[in-house]
Amino acid sequence: VFNAKTAELLSHHQVEIKQEFPREGWVEQDPKEILNSVYECVEKTCEKMKQLNINIANIRAIGVTNQRETTVVWDKTTGEPLYNAIVWLDLRTQSTVERLLKRIPGKNKTFSKFKTGLPLSTYFSAVKLRWLLDNVEEIRKAVEDRRAMFGTIDSWLIWSLTGGKNGGIHCTDVTNASRTMLFNIHSLEWDPELCKFFDIPMEILPNVRSSSEVYGLMVCFPVFKSGALTGVPISGCLGDQSAALVGQMCFRDGQAKNTYGTGCFLLCNTGQKSVFSEHGLITTIAYKMGRDKPAFYALEGSVAIAGAVVRWLRDNLGIAKTSQEVEKLAADVGTSYGCYFVPAFSGLYAPYWEPSARGIICGLTQFTNKSHIAFAALEAVCFQTREILDAMNKDCGIPLSQLQVDGGMTNNKILMQLQSDILCIPVVKPSMPETTALGAAMAAGAAEGVGVWSLNPGDLTAVTCERFEPQINPEESEYRYARWKKAVMKSMGWETSDSPNGKPK
Repeated sequence: VFNAKTAELLSHHQVEIKQEFPREGWVEQDPKEILNSVYECVEKTCEKMKQLNINIANIRAIGVTNQRETTVVWDKTTGEPLYNAIVWLDLRTQSTVERLLKRIPGKNKTFSKFKTGLPLSTYFSAVKLRWLLDNVEEIRKAVEDRRAMFGTIDSWLIWSLTGGKNGGIHCTDVTNASRTMLFNIHSLEWDPELCKFFDIPMEILPNVRSSSEVYGLMVCFPVFKSGALTGVPISGCLGDQSAALVGQMCFRDGQAKNTYGTGCFLLCNTGQKSVFSEHGLITTIAYKMGRDKPAFYALEGSVAIAGAVVRWLRDNLGIAKTSQEVEKLAADVGTSYGCYFVPAFSGLYAPYWEPSARGIICGLTQFTNKSHIAFAALEAVCFQTREILDAMNKDCGIPLSQLQVDGGMTNNKILMQLQSDILCIPVVKPSMPETTALGAAMAAGAAEGVGVWSLNPGDLTAVTCERFEPQINPEESEYRYARWKKAVMKSMGWETSDSPNGKPK
């Protein structure tokens, strides 16, 4: 919850959501658990507000932000999900992608780039939805009976919170729609040709709206003991990376931010024109702040594994009990001692788009220990960001003079200093890390009919920031980066197509 005048964070609550890995390369979440976590966060935050003597009747609008691409299909008559949500990182659709590629002349992965801004990849929602239609009998049946609804997590939440099976609003915003591979980012409409190509019935798709308008009102739920927020408009919706761009106030052409979460996402605002990358970046909708307002576009570089590599060191290798401990291990040695880690657990995203890559750790000697591996893992996040920044500088022609950062991993000071050293430019981090939530709140508060938040540049509050300046010489940085690139080449071409039993050959 934010103060609309000062953008100050008043109260918050968070709940960790379980990731499920039913098979190798599969990543799922339970849509009911996601919805219940929202109920819990609302309830707990409202309790905290009361303890702070803030009247919750002052809450004027609600914004939604979500992991993009994560795909849910539910039954509109029962309100129940028909399968777990397939998370953006999931790789089960590799064979679906290969099958679709065969239908494209010259197997051209970028066949829809000028309509959607996206390459054909396991990452986007259309192929996940295609997999569900091909493999889940309940979903096929629900589509035939016209009971099925598709959405990314924002659509599932807005539909559920505005009444669900009793009149819930089935919508999404342009930023989330632009990540499905079914949406024309110029006409701002679902594309009939693409729906036909993926063989997806258009009636299951949500209505596409702007990122800032009243979609519907919060309905009273038995789970809200306090009846909190009943009747408050839900009036902001932005995919998480767009929300962070807004929260970082990157409203001008050429402003960019990098969010360090499970993955890493570098977005650069390109204004009202869509710029198409020659260097492996994707073109996406940044935001559209109102029904009659223009859409703004961004160039985006996506890294699949960032924070997830720290979680992997903690949970899979057990070299540390907490994420903070990984930072401490890295700090103890201050170098990877020639060890390089390419965390291509889900293939490589930008700028390679190489699903056959897999993670490798190389350059090991008898001297290498867990601290060096921890350092190499943090360095990997920084190298991946550098690759994207290089691509962005080539596409935009104007090198960034500093990088604005946000997201959970930015609390790691070692990582931020490393990032500045590897990029050879300052890294600037706002002292309030919840930039994504702030962006969603700004969109909600600025909506027509709510109007409690001004997005005029002159009215935006300057944020206090921490700066990290490069501390190593550029030659050393270049040397380490060149070695990293060598390691990346070795990680490629690891997987071939699935064998009949679904296990890699």
